[in-house]
Amino acid sequence: MQVFGDSNSGNCLKVKWVCDHLALPYRWIEIDTRKGETRTPQFLKMNGAGQVPTIAFDDGRTLAQSNAIIRYLARDSALIPHDAFAAAKMDEWLFWEQYSHEPYIAVCRFQMVYLGKDASELDPDKVKRGYAALDRMEQHLASSRFFTGETVSLADVSLLAYTRVAHEGGFDLGRYPAVRRWIGEAEAFLGLPPAR
Repeated sequence: MQVFGDSNSGNCLKVKWVCDHLALPYRWIEIDTRKGETRTPQFLKMNGAGQVPTIAFDDGRTLAQSNAIIRYLARDSALIPHDAFAAAKMDEWLFWEQYSHEPYIAVCRFQMVYLGKDASELDPDKVKRGYAALDRMEQHLASSRFFTGETVSLADVSLLAYTRVAHEGGFDLGRYPAVRRWIGEAEAFLGLPPAR
């Protein structure tokens, strides 16, 4: 299996973390999105949307979209709850992450880290909605160890990717003790060094 990804992207790192945690054999192929490497005819043949991560299997099949990829790779593993309702709650968080979290937390980080913007130059609505996402996470994690209960699921993997580096997008994680506790526990579970 080949994993085409940008190691600076949380969406790509989710795939790497799941592969590493489950000891799945893969070859990482670094793609520089800022140099247009997802826009080449060869890449667009694999993924017409021209996005990473994308995985290519030995039989020629390909799969895109980070949460779809990790959902497929982790099938039949402990990262997906066996109880159908708990698995659906995990999916609820996966969909929420892409719609109500990543577009704000990750975009602010991208603008500051890669475009060199100052926090004062960020879109105030994106900042407001990023904090709303962190508020929701804090509220949930104040009464739940992880997102689907007492064990790590793909919901945690997915949400960890950009939350652990939210400070790089100007977000103050100091006001979120439950989120910070969860970040540390999820990083330890996945064998990740603490985010800088």
